[in-house]
Amino acid sequence: MKVAVIGAGTMGAGIAQVCATAGHETSLIDTSSEQLARAEAATRASLERFTAKGTLSAAEAEAVRRRLHPGTDLAAGAAGADVVVETVVEDLEVKRDVFREVVKVAAPDALLGTNTSQLSITAIGAAIPGDTGRVVGLHFFNPPVLMRLVEIVQGVTTDERTIQRAVEFGRGLGKETVVCRKDSPGFLTSRISAIVRLECLRMLEEGVADAEDIDRALRLGLNFPMGPLELGDFNGLDTYLKILTSLEQTLGERFKPTVTLRNLVAAGRLGRKTGHGIYRYDAEGCRISEPESA
Repeated sequence: MKVAVIGAGTMGAGIAQVCATAGHETSLIDTSSEQLARAEAATRASLERFTAKGTLSAAEAEAVRRRLHPGTDLAAGAAGADVVVETVVEDLEVKRDVFREVVKVAAPDALLGTNTSQLSITAIGAAIPGDTGRVVGLHFFNPPVLMRLVEIVQGVTTDERTIQRAVEFGRGLGKETVVCRKDSPGFLTSRISAIVRLECLRMLEEGVADAEDIDRALRLGLNFPMGPLELGDFNGLDTYLKILTSLEQTLGERFKPTVTLRNLVAAGRLGRKTGHGIYRYDAEGCRISEPESA
């Protein structure tokens, strides 16, 4: 099977690695050659970690690398693709433009997935009126190489065969799947995650505890794999602000972003990718100091 992953950010690079590890010939497409180089470096480091742990042999890791095909030409990379996974910026018009181009070159019956965490699947699919039935949410979680879940999201016009194909594709990657049957803002997981992280930010602003203890409480007391504030830094606080702003517009005041979050983003303190967010990070993305106070 040929898979085309469009967008070589953290999520796109990870999803492409998962697909290649599952045996699929996988194109990773981005308009930025610099972003592709960063994605290749991240994939190489990830595969080295798996090899060091004995999860993959050196030969298996090399085979994964051979199945990954980075490039900047969308038409060439997506040509004849059986599955497309779009992972570009969380902007409706950008995503719609991607799918308008994809349907020109992908296989006529290709599964068309979007990794959006909160935008309407129906609105994205409306960009390609003759093919809306093939558009589905394929929401992976960060980091895709470790997180077990893929959330399948059904748009108003997504047909049932597409849902079943999406479930089969996810399971073929070694993932568990859940199906969100209503194209509601935030779906199942983003809606819950956003409100938990928001409450953690509110507690930080109120001085209930520092960021480290809030994260530790949820990791150890509620079995979160990563503290919500850590996760915000990991994914990017600018991304989180966009999600909250969209959810506030559609679901109301309870999703209103906090002052601290707005100020951190305005100051360019976006998290791990800028070296400074709620916590500080070194050039390798490792935390180097105590978190900032609210």
